Amino acid sequence: PHIWFDLALWQEAVENMGNRLATLHPENADYYQQNTEAYAKELLSLHQWTQKQISSIPEAQRVLITAHDAFSYFGKAYNIEVRGLQGISTLSEFGLKDVSTLVSFISDRGIKAVFVESSVPTRSLEAVVSGVQERGHEVSIGGTLYSDALGAPESDAGTFIGTVRSNVNTIVSSLK
Repeated sequence: PHIWFDLALWQEAVENMGNRLATLHPENADYYQQNTEAYAKELLSLHQWTQKQISSIPEAQRVLITAHDAFSYFGKAYNIEVRGLQGISTLSEFGLKDVSTLVSFISDRGIKAVFVESSVPTRSLEAVVSGVQERGHEVSIGGTLYSDALGAPESDAGTFIGTVRSNVNTIVSSLK
């Protein structure tokens, strides 16, 4: 799940989809090829931009903490450690031990921010922030990330590329 957050892998997936569509509908093959090539170039550019942006975060602060583990592909692709309170599914439950473990991790590592997700209730991370603050460490909610949904159609995050840019800008501005 969430392979789309590794833009190099997503570019491969897009190219495979374009090739498959061209095979299924050879009368439109040129159209599919042109659009696939154009979008693949956009994804490559976004991938390179994302690498540069994430690498601008000091290495010790390159830790992305969210409500659920939607960003593992992102973490591997862009050299940022990822921790989620829940597992991959937003339906999985988290318990007191999960909160306590994450609170300790944040406090011990001096993490500056955690991130809520547009498609996940915020209460779980609010509990983590409260627990960290009770230990005397300041941590903030660094912003909202899009993991399983795009932003509003009229917003900058209303497209996949806009969503990724929004996520990266939010992460970098809060962790730098």
